[in-house]
Amino acid sequence: MTIAWIALPLFMGFSSYLLPKTARYLGLMVSLLSMAYGLWHIVVPEPETLRLLDSFGVTLMVDSLSGFFILTNGLVTAAVILYCWAQGKSAFFYAQAIILHGSVNSAFICADFISLYVALEVISIATFLLVSYSRTNKSIWVGLRYLFVSNTAMLFYLIGALLVYQANQSFAYEGLAQGPPEAIALLFLGMLTKGGIFVSGLWLPLTHSESETPVSAMLSGSVIKAGVFPMVRCALMLESIDPIVRLFGVGTALLGVGYAMLEKDTKRMLAFHTVSQLGFVLAAPPVAGFYALTHGLVKSALFLIAGNLPSRKFKELKQTAIATPVWIALVLASFSISGFPLLSGFGAKVLTMKTLLPWQVIAMNLAALGTTISFAKFIFLPHESQSESSPKPGFWMAMVILLGGLFVANIAYYKAYTLVNMVKPLATIGAGWLVYLLVVQRSQLKLPQLLERFEHLMGVMTLVLITLFWMAVA
Repeated sequence: MTIAWIALPLFMGFSSYLLPKTARYLGLMVSLLSMAYGLWHIVVPEPETLRLLDSFGVTLMVDSLSGFFILTNGLVTAAVILYCWAQGKSAFFYAQAIILHGSVNSAFICADFISLYVALEVISIATFLLVSYSRTNKSIWVGLRYLFVSNTAMLFYLIGALLVYQANQSFAYEGLAQGPPEAIALLFLGMLTKGGIFVSGLWLPLTHSESETPVSAMLSGSVIKAGVFPMVRCALMLESIDPIVRLFGVGTALLGVGYAMLEKDTKRMLAFHTVSQLGFVLAAPPVAGFYALTHGLVKSALFLIAGNLPSRKFKELKQTAIATPVWIALVLASFSISGFPLLSGFGAKVLTMKTLLPWQVIAMNLAALGTTISFAKFIFLPHESQSESSPKPGFWMAMVILLGGLFVANIAYYKAYTLVNMVKPLATIGAGWLVYLLVVQRSQLKLPQLLERFEHLMGVMTLVLITLFWMAVA
């Protein structure tokens, strides 16, 4: 069943070229099947292992961790397809979305480095085609930039995978424990770059913010997690890898939220905050699945909402009232990611904070405070019920899935609702709003985009590689 489920998106994606009128339906069907498959493995967390090539350690593994990531991918893809339903997207768009969806699912069940390499490379090609879908000069340049950075990182990754095989005669994740330090450094450079982590992931803001709205939602909601998932899996399997993953999680959370607080563009702010939230996923590997689910729903909803606002500039949005129903959807998503009770973001934040190691606590609390400051920008925007602007067709169907999912997922961790657990997030939100109104709202400071420039991305990779090698040796 697992093999059939993995192969189905590829079959459906290519079939949509032959039957273009059915492309939307095929895409929706594939995403619904992924939702069911992921939910099944969450409810019945018995691990399933498939050994495809024992002599090479080529293995697939599905468990509750995979289930959370697969469910996220299914929900996000379904919401994006419904959002695009009546917008006249071509069969090519849906075909690439289906293939991308299937490739991301493949990354979530890989348990060896060579299978993961194949999945990540297919993801790169499908992502490039979707990013450049509009065929404008800017979209093609952004897509090529992403492809170049991604392929360069994966060359390092492939060398690391071969070093692991040389040491163990196997590509399995477990072999990383016996691999040389340079193997760890090279593999993690590839995964950090693909996952948009720390400074090696600074290609992400431009790529996610300049893509079309549904593509941005899909990239930030599920696709980017294909690079994060294997790091979480390695951290859970190998005790020696856990500190490296947690350290990069903390650094990423602080870096992303630092940029997000001072960003003046809505989509760039959301893209930087994706970087930050991926840090939360890595900072507490044992509960990464639930946090990834919550973040995927919230971030996809926020990108779709941002695409229906009158402007991308916060300065202009403060002077232009948005439609009250859209503002309510914006507030609900912003409340969830800030950790407000009754939404799954609250349970995810509480669970993550309880799983942190002592040295992580102060930094991650600062990142949580920065999150509430960042999203206060949305919460305090003006709105009116008689606004002339109206969301695109399919918007509310997508919101039902994404925002509805936040309420339903909230039930998963009902034990979080104690007085002590609720006081801290509410106090953090109150403090964040106060800092925004008194300081950040009046600030004209903007962090430089120097490290985001194409000519510097390769240099940043080199510095990260040196750091990783030093950490692996230590």
